[in-house]
Amino acid sequence: MMANLLIAVDIGGTSIKLGLVDQNGNILNKWSIWTNDESNAILSDVWESIYKKIVALNISKKDILGIGVGVPGFIDSESGYVYQTVNINWRNIPLVKQLEELSGLPVFAENDANLAVLGENWKGAGNQAKNLIAVTLGTGVGGGVISNGSIISGTNGTAGEIGHMTVEPEGHPCNCGRRGCLETIASATGIVRQAMEKMDSNDETPLTLHYRKHQQVTAKDIFELSEEGDELCSEIIRHTASVLGLCLANTALVVNPAKILIGGGVAQAGETFIRQINVSFQQYALGRINNACEIKQAQLGNDAGIIGAAFLVKQKRKD
Repeated sequence: MMANLLIAVDIGGTSIKLGLVDQNGNILNKWSIWTNDESNAILSDVWESIYKKIVALNISKKDILGIGVGVPGFIDSESGYVYQTVNINWRNIPLVKQLEELSGLPVFAENDANLAVLGENWKGAGNQAKNLIAVTLGTGVGGGVISNGSIISGTNGTAGEIGHMTVEPEGHPCNCGRRGCLETIASATGIVRQAMEKMDSNDETPLTLHYRKHQQVTAKDIFELSEEGDELCSEIIRHTASVLGLCLANTALVVNPAKILIGGGVAQAGETFIRQINVSFQQYALGRINNACEIKQAQLGNDAGIIGAAFLVKQKRKD
């Protein structure tokens, strides 16, 4: 194994993805562990898993440049202090300090969506743009912003939380405690909610028939039914793309990005959905913003967070 390896950790509510990455951004080894419900055991589980892996691969700690960690929540990226996380019961956790004490290695931490942006910009669709916005459409809606080559975290780690832009002031309740956030519409959960509200039990639409048969519907089902000609599903997707395009056009006024990347499970619906978002963006964006900006599907999938966490170490150690 080569020296100066990067260890990447992407903490999620259900599982934790880990990777061993070289300085060119190549994932040499990746694995995952379950996220322990006992939240105070997560960091010890992470280090135990890393230690077992490096021992098995005969890697010395002196060959490791550091550990990068992505956290789903609000974090002070300078100190590595976690204020609050989503789907993990963490509040006021000195993550970097604790993991450095466990590992004896330099540790750097950042919001997981921000790291996904760094990863996409380093080795994915961003192509190392200096100004970039990325949106992750999954169970929720995550976002990250790069300005002048640096990730923007803000005063208390809240910058780039595009999913919590208010788009319907009297809209559906959001997990953040407010109403009508973008996440209530453009996430997989939000798309399903729209479908459930639009279905009429007396209708014989493909969507309603699918729901009667399976007693559930997913965002993937809605996109597939739309492709098959279900107008109700197509209407939901058009509305979702329209709202997304509007939010991105407004966000782009602040950042003036060269690229906007759309990632996450919902984005896997493909180019038709991306084109619809782009049409809406062009409708709402200032002309000069639109002329300079390209909307693309993200490329790295679930590896974006790992590659971004590795890049964070590379970047911080260089500093």
